[in-house]
Amino acid sequence: MGTSNSGFSDGGLRRLREVLERHVTSKKIPGLVALVSRGGQTHVEAIGTMRHDGGLPMRRDTIFRMASTSKPVTMAAAMILLDECRLRLDDPVDPWLPELADRQVLKHPDGPLDDTVPAQRPITVRDLLTSTFGLGVDFDSMASPIRAATFERLDFSVASGPAPEPDEWMRRLGELPLQYQPGVRWQYDLSNDVAGVLVSRVTGQSLEAFLRERILDPLGMKDTGFHVPADKIDRLPPLYGPDPQTGDFAVWDEAAGGRTSTPPAFQGASLLVSTADDYHAYFQMLLNHGMHGSERILSRAAVELMTTNRLSPEQLSARDAMFSNVAHLSSGQGATGGWGFGMGVRTSRGDYAPIGQFGWFGGTGTTAYADRTNQLTGVLLTQVGLSTPDSPRAMNDFWTTLYQAID
Repeated sequence: MGTSNSGFSDGGLRRLREVLERHVTSKKIPGLVALVSRGGQTHVEAIGTMRHDGGLPMRRDTIFRMASTSKPVTMAAAMILLDECRLRLDDPVDPWLPELADRQVLKHPDGPLDDTVPAQRPITVRDLLTSTFGLGVDFDSMASPIRAATFERLDFSVASGPAPEPDEWMRRLGELPLQYQPGVRWQYDLSNDVAGVLVSRVTGQSLEAFLRERILDPLGMKDTGFHVPADKIDRLPPLYGPDPQTGDFAVWDEAAGGRTSTPPAFQGASLLVSTADDYHAYFQMLLNHGMHGSERILSRAAVELMTTNRLSPEQLSARDAMFSNVAHLSSGQGATGGWGFGMGVRTSRGDYAPIGQFGWFGGTGTTAYADRTNQLTGVLLTQVGLSTPDSPRAMNDFWTTLYQAID
């Protein structure tokens, strides 16, 4: 198929492998799995080892912590509820999330936590799905009192330890003022977790149970979930966060006995584990306008909403400014353009990928995007977190080389 106009050139795929091998032989990335797909042709590379000191080789079915690359998948649960009219975009979330009713909002984004005014309107479903409900990571105000308070109460990253169960987590969130009025500013991360709680309360099921029933099982995503069970733990590598000064491999999370080996009390929207093939199935469904074979998973309209820009010009420029200030740390990951529901959407051409490409990347060294122009899906999974630019550089080179491999 290397010479057909539906897939990739043989030479291009060879170069892709060479570029990825370079990152592994440099000893910066112990191992990786890459999957690229176009026009019915799928190509997979598994390079290197699970551990930085050798051990088992990477395999096509190695399971990775997806981190924020989970967001495009977990947010699909909310899209099903929109499709079924169990949620409406512009309805307030108060009936399900009473902790977020009657918000106070900071007078100044960087101001003291007690200097507030009442919210001008309730938080809506749309605000949560577009990451504009008024709180979140804002690279412009990392030193603000609200950032410190949010981090202290709600963070459950590697550094902070696991989150409590959802009701307690929501109670803590409800004690905080918003940083911005609802719907005004795009802010990263927090809204996705709140949306996950919303899904769970509307359905009366855990986020995982609902996702499994409606997305994961129908798509055959058998290795995707919120933890790795004991019978698969040998397929999970350790997660490394190299020391920014020395480059030494510090273990952020061990496989057996680590955080990923037991079900979390809080099913955060960025806590999925998955494989390259599972992600391929999901993004292929999005490219197929919501269809998987002859089965409809999401409506065509829901997929269009998710995978196209939902931000206003003002919100776009704020998001661009935020990410351009950290682009040198992330080799430009996430720096181009808009936001749909739970994923980035390119609204301008800033590198090798076309306008309209959708997907996201994760702080554990993962990336997955698709684009309709080329009917292309790419997934690159590593076990190296973004404490250094090493895995973002590998991601950057992956996309740069992949777009040259189009026949």
